[in-house]
Amino acid sequence: MEGLLGRGRHTFTRGEAVAALGSSPVAAYHSLRRLQKSGRVAMPRRGFYLIVDPEYRQLGALPATAWIHDLMHFHDVPYYIGLLSAAAIHGAAHQQPQEFQVVAGAVLRPLTVGRVRIRFFFRRRMDAAVTEQMKTSSGYVPVSTPEMTAYDLVRYRKGAGSIDHIATVLAELAERLDAKKLVAIAKKGEELPVIQRLGYLLELTGHAELGGEIVKLVRARKPKMVPLEPGSAEEVSARDAKWHVLVNTTVEVEA
Repeated sequence: MEGLLGRGRHTFTRGEAVAALGSSPVAAYHSLRRLQKSGRVAMPRRGFYLIVDPEYRQLGALPATAWIHDLMHFHDVPYYIGLLSAAAIHGAAHQQPQEFQVVAGAVLRPLTVGRVRIRFFFRRRMDAAVTEQMKTSSGYVPVSTPEMTAYDLVRYRKGAGSIDHIATVLAELAERLDAKKLVAIAKKGEELPVIQRLGYLLELTGHAELGGEIVKLVRARKPKMVPLEPGSAEEVSARDAKWHVLVNTTVEVEA
């Protein structure tokens, strides 16, 4: 393990362990089990291992940013850090996310390693995602841009929390948003209801200028009325003609 750490690596596969130990798969398995019991190694997925530095043994794992890239390479699945985790990276951390949120090109089960929880959100068209690279202790990882993050917060609203929380994070993220980049993402095939709801929320939080160009795109597509909060039992209190949104919930931006 020291050799891997010396090369800046904190992860390895069972196959690599067998080769390094020069033993049988069974012997390697028992060696790895002993390391797991001592807290020196964790196994986020079967066959994928994480070296836990002494300062992180109480947490049971390193921060997810240090090993998420290796994990997704192990799965051979495209990904990016998104939603509330990306918002926090961009400085919109009203509350520290309780889980590390990742958007992936395949359906993956959530995982928990010690106190680190990772939740995955499936995106069919990963080629349409707009990301930027963030440097971590183990290399670079893709993170959704502020604009992509804004759309994802609305698209994966159940993962982002209540609509009040989404609006609060968008209000904090707004100073990093670029109106032209929001339009560019919308033109790449963003779902129209997502664009409508985002535009409405940006205007609600006092950032109508960010939706000036998006609303033209919405009108050109001749949208239908969509509920602000799908599945809400509340009655429609207003019909927003600009964004074609049925206001069926009260939105409160947290202070």
